[in-house]
Amino acid sequence: SATRNAAAGPRSVPAAGRPSLSAAGKCSPLRGAAGALRIGGAAGARQGRVGSAVGTGLAAALTRLIPSPRRLEEVPLEVLRQRESKWLDMLNNWDKWMAKKHKKIRLRCQKGIPPSLRGRAWQYLSGSKVKLEQNIGKFDELDLLPGEPKWLDVIERDLHRQFPFHEMFVSRGGHGQQDLFRVLKAYTLYRPEEGYCQAQAPIAAVLLMHMPAEQAFWCLVQICEKYLPGYYSEKLEAIQLDGQILFSLLHKVSPVAYKHLSKQKIDPILYMTEWFMCAFSRTLPWSSVLRVWDMFFCEGVKIIFRVGLVLLKHTLGSSDKLKSCQGQYETMERLRALSPKIMQETFLVQEVIELPVTERQIEREHLIQLKKWRETHGELQCKSPPRLHGAKAISEAEPPTRKALEPVPSIIVPAGPAPVPKARKSKEKNREKSLGSPANGPGAEGNGAPGAARELLHPQVSPHHQSKESLCSRESEDTYL
Repeated sequence: SATRNAAAGPRSVPAAGRPSLSAAGKCSPLRGAAGALRIGGAAGARQGRVGSAVGTGLAAALTRLIPSPRRLEEVPLEVLRQRESKWLDMLNNWDKWMAKKHKKIRLRCQKGIPPSLRGRAWQYLSGSKVKLEQNIGKFDELDLLPGEPKWLDVIERDLHRQFPFHEMFVSRGGHGQQDLFRVLKAYTLYRPEEGYCQAQAPIAAVLLMHMPAEQAFWCLVQICEKYLPGYYSEKLEAIQLDGQILFSLLHKVSPVAYKHLSKQKIDPILYMTEWFMCAFSRTLPWSSVLRVWDMFFCEGVKIIFRVGLVLLKHTLGSSDKLKSCQGQYETMERLRALSPKIMQETFLVQEVIELPVTERQIEREHLIQLKKWRETHGELQCKSPPRLHGAKAISEAEPPTRKALEPVPSIIVPAGPAPVPKARKSKEKNREKSLGSPANGPGAEGNGAPGAARELLHPQVSPHHQSKESLCSRESEDTYL
């Protein structure tokens, strides 16, 4: 059986003890397009010294991994509230904004989605909100199924590796690990031909930090099917093609870096697999991860390419930088211990926005690399759907209905008698005495006064409490942190 692995070594382990891209699971080193990184089956060969992942120590690993508000760049409260108001207006009129003001959505994603609305915005951008509404109950149905034992065993072993210092995933068997297991198991049942790939675990974990399990599942489905199709298939052909596309684009963006990597004969798959398959969730500082994902959900895979190109350009793009990278090993070490400066949120985002790499360039390179692949390997074994470049393309391919974009309650307020203020109670008692006391005579009851009194004492439940409107809608659960 084909082996597959997707860069799954736990980032929390110190440098000397952290498994490499292949050591964490079953893997064979990829040279060109010959190998396959995939979980399942017998353990593959470990990468050599060049392929082994050596980090920068526990302190650096913790700095990247643990989301800390203190490290997030401060946005003035007033500015944050203004952005929240703008995003609420967009989300409440999403179809109109997407149809007529997509450029404005893109600009606001580049500025950063407000944390309180990030989970809801990701669902709208990715189309997972519509997907969920079209498949009501599907996740619950998959959740109740037992699952394939071969995948369950691998998923179980990977749970503790995902953000082990985050409060959601810190305890074995905690609610975070349980939800992560449910989401990943459900995907193996939803796409049994793909099964499970280790790189899906950090993706699902980041989603679960921002939304409940059901929403995270459909968001994962959209990433795997629309944004990164074929990335997690058995032979991982798509990631190999994208590695060659990245290398070709690097020739234009940074000829110095391109020439050095060519001279050292370092295949792109050795340094870009974890970057792309995990969408940089295991590489960048947390604040940078969130900003990259905001843009990724809006603009698609070109953001992933741009981030990779920026990192390569600023790591290997000048003769001064190459003085300490004379060989393969030193170059790989540099790429695995990236400078914090180039990963810093403001710097990285600005570089990514300004880098002139478009969907058209990526698709043109894709056709060129696909032709080369067919000449050397024949037809692709995995027939993936075409890649959709961001929210606009997904919305046009699957136009949402207005109903699918409506908020759906997740907390139902049970119907019951409305609380009556004390002042109103005293007035009702006086009214009851005047209507139903013996002084009014026996005719009072016949006139229906006591019935009126009973109606006053037990007023009908207000329409608000009878409705199914919730105190917080499903979309507002993006404050799931």
